[in-house]
Amino acid sequence: MNSSVSSVNRFEISDNADELNQEIDDTNFPRSNSVNGNGSITSLNGHGSGMTAFATRRRSSSLRKTESESVDDEMAQDALESGAPIVNRAVPAPLRTDSFSGHEKCTFHHDLELDHKPSTREDLLPLMSKSYRMLLSNLGEDPDRQGLLKTPERAAKAMLFFTKGYDQSLEEALNGAVFDEDHDEMVLVKDIEMFSMCEHHLVPFYGKVSIGYLPCKKILGLSKLARIVEIFSRRLQVQERLTKQIAVAVTQAVQPAGVAVIIEGVHMCMVMRGVQKINSKTVTSTMLGVFRDDPKTREEFLTLCNNK
Repeated sequence: MNSSVSSVNRFEISDNADELNQEIDDTNFPRSNSVNGNGSITSLNGHGSGMTAFATRRRSSSLRKTESESVDDEMAQDALESGAPIVNRAVPAPLRTDSFSGHEKCTFHHDLELDHKPSTREDLLPLMSKSYRMLLSNLGEDPDRQGLLKTPERAAKAMLFFTKGYDQSLEEALNGAVFDEDHDEMVLVKDIEMFSMCEHHLVPFYGKVSIGYLPCKKILGLSKLARIVEIFSRRLQVQERLTKQIAVAVTQAVQPAGVAVIIEGVHMCMVMRGVQKINSKTVTSTMLGVFRDDPKTREEFLTLCNNK
């Protein structure tokens, strides 16, 4: 989900209530508004319609506060000259900020008094559906005809599924399936089906992945290798990066003596468009540890992968 999002000015929680309120004012209201000498608020074009009643009250309150401070200063000066005791006025308590924990870097709203829950990918469906509807219109189609009525929503859900790997982590995929085992011979799982999305054209590429590793007293549940492939393939990808990410993830999971990954893929951006070479396949590999350093180990892996 990669859309252009308007930048939001961030501010930090301050212990000083006046500073915090001023920062909220500067963030929420246009800087083009100005205060005239008579206290009225106008915009640069000379009209007051640009300011809401709420903003006017906030500005008026700020003006009254400034006037009140001037009166207090005059009273204190008179008291000093006459020798009368000075009575300290009650100072308002600072704005409570402990209830805002977790909102210091909030980018979803400006008003700290509002609470929210972090958005999920499903919350993006309405905006994505609107974008797909606009795309259909730009193609000259009628989004309101029967066959296309629900197409924008279906397409949005499909795109979220194609990129669900962004919501998954290696720790969640492994789920503790790392076991102590005195085994130091090669483990190979080959022909793992893979589907991904080319980040250059947003069209699919698919193929098979073969993963081999040499354990060092730890082995990984076999299905977890397929889950690792699923995590990184369900993102906007290029095959070269995908190959390396899978190898590094296996290394992080069990710290083996070596990892080897081979992907053989068919890219629809070459088949459906461009040069349109239907039978072309792309093969990429990553060799880490002994698979890179020891030719015999690498040859054994390649031989096993090629055996049908």
